[in-house]
Amino acid sequence: MNKKPEWLAHFPELNFPSYPFRLEKREGNVFIFDSFRKKMVRLTPEEWVRQHAAFYLVESFGYPAGVMSTEAPAKMKGKNFRTDLLVYNAQAQPALLVECKAPSVKITQAVFDQAAAYNYHFHLPYFFLTNGFDHYCCRVDAELKQYHFLETLPDYKSL
Repeated sequence: MNKKPEWLAHFPELNFPSYPFRLEKREGNVFIFDSFRKKMVRLTPEEWVRQHAAFYLVESFGYPAGVMSTEAPAKMKGKNFRTDLLVYNAQAQPALLVECKAPSVKITQAVFDQAAAYNYHFHLPYFFLTNGFDHYCCRVDAELKQYHFLETLPDYKSL
């Protein structure tokens, strides 16, 4: 049994399958190889969740890695923000927003409302909110302005 290095103590086991991430410690910081952006990025608790969520989409639901955009810039109500993951469907249209929070962030109504507001900005049919422990996936009915909670994420073909 491999013991987890002390420098990974701030990155808990999450409610996702385990993935073979490439991790490095450099100058007091931990880095993870982001296979979607093809580079090493500084590992933060939120990035830890984002990497797991991205692999989860690919490995468990058949999403092609090339249809995901990480940290796509957007503007809402005059403020700049970046999406955690934006997933495009087979018609190259944005279809799923993934909002990732650090494991220490509880998914409260306010946190859900923030993710819903981001999703509303893009007018997407699906959004997924996770802190690595709790996951919420919704199908959005824009016409009726309702969210329908799903038991699981849709597979890629359903987007």
